[in-house]
Formats: sequence, structure tokens, C-alpha cells
Amino acid sequence: MKTSIYKRLGKAFFYLAFAKALLITTSCKSDHLQLTKISSSQTHIDSTLQSVVQIDEYIAPFKKSLDAQMDEQLSFNPASMNKNDYKYNTPIGNMLAAIVREQGAPIYKSRTGKDIDVVLLNHGGIRAGMPAGPVTMRRAYEIMPFDNEITIVELTGEKMNELINYIIDRKKAHPFDGMQIILNADNSVNMVTIQNKPLDKDKIYTVATSDYLYSGGDDMSFFKDAPMVKIDYKIRNATIDYFKKVDTIKFEHDNRFEVLD
Repeated sequence: MKTSIYKRLGKAFFYLAFAKALLITTSCKSDHLQLTKISSSQTHIDSTLQSVVQIDEYIAPFKKSLDAQMDEQLSFNPASMNKNDYKYNTPIGNMLAAIVREQGAPIYKSRTGKDIDVVLLNHGGIRAGMPAGPVTMRRAYEIMPFDNEITIVELTGEKMNELINYIIDRKKAHPFDGMQIILNADNSVNMVTIQNKPLDKDKIYTVATSDYLYSGGDDMSFFKDAPMVKIDYKIRNATIDYFKKVDTIKFEHDNRFEVLD
């Protein structure tokens, strides 16, 4: 079995660090060392920084192997998708919310016996779009570069109402699934349903989100102190796994959140 590129790089860095430590240890002969001066310099990491040939040559085979993995086609996207395509919900946002449900729900069900009622992510967490064409692992890293994990939270009906009001007040295409929010032209509420039923204030709802949002990111304070379960599954990894199992990406703008004329 071939050692993974990450393990090989890890060993290489370990040996380099060990050699450096050994050099420092064996070169300190005096028992009476005294600090006489401290100096520092700043190195800017930008286009002016020159590469080191020896390092470039050393990492070249690892980079080649990693690039091949990152650029391998996993699926196909027939139409370009970006997070600002529409005001209230977008194909790419609907895709990410659906992926969190489809990939995360079976794990959560197996551990708790419960289903996921709603998925809520944040508009700002989508860091890149998806052009039409081949879908690769690199694209998943560009869309979701953070190590955010799927976190399932239990919310009371009262807290669920706060979540809904948050979405209404922000009027932004925060990705969500399992709900429908329809507003009148004057922004008053026309209809809100969860799993095709009206909000039940006596019910406990399960909401799949990210650990970042659970901790209060994007001012989502309604998650504070709510019971939660982590399923040890990064949203990016769930996205990659979904891409691998479908031939073609098929998501559209719909009426899950809209304002009537």
C-alpha cells in the first residue's frame, strides 16, 4: 500500500525539524551563554518572494500527485452557479443545504434515532462559485475552504421562531432546507412552514448547521446554549463525497424563500 502524500510530507518535515534541533544541540559547547542582542526582520509573503530551488525540487513529486487528486473530475455541473445569482435563495446555496442533509442525516439518525428537520448555513460561508463544466475536489475546497463541521442542534419552537425571524430580517440568500418562508409585498409574513407544517411552538426541532454558526457566527445567537451533537463530518468533506456519488449536479432557484409581488 502506498504511503499517502500527507504522511510522506509529514515525515519529511519531522526529519528536517529533528536535524535542526540536533544541530542546535550539538553546536552549543559553552556553559556560559548570555543574550546580548535581539534583532528581527520581516519577510513579506507575496509575489516578490523568490522560491528555493532545492525545496521546489523536493516537493515537486508530492505537488504533482496532489494536483492530480485535486483536479480529477468527480461530477459535472451543467450551469454556472454563484451565491449572488438571486436575492433570496440560489442554486448553489440550495445545493449546499441539500448536501448537509443528505450526507449528514444518515449519520445523525444512526447515532440518535432522530431525523433532521431543517438545515441552515450562511451566505458568507460560500467562498466561490461553480462554473459550468467538470466538478473537482479543488472546486469543493474553493467553495468551502474552512474546516467547519456539521453540527445538529435541538431548538425549541420559540428559538425556531427566532431563527425564522433572523432569515426574514436579513433578507439574504442564507442556504436553508426543510422550510418555506413566503412574505407579502410589504414584507409581512404570508406563510411559514417547516416540513410542510406550521411552526409548532411546543415542538423541539433539529437543525443541522455548522459549528461556526452554532458558536454565534454571523450573529446567529438563537443557537446559544442549545443542545447539540457533532457527527465528526466536515461540510467540505460531505460536499466532496456528494460530488463523487452523483453524475450531474442538479439544483435550481425555487420558492423556498420569496416575496410576493
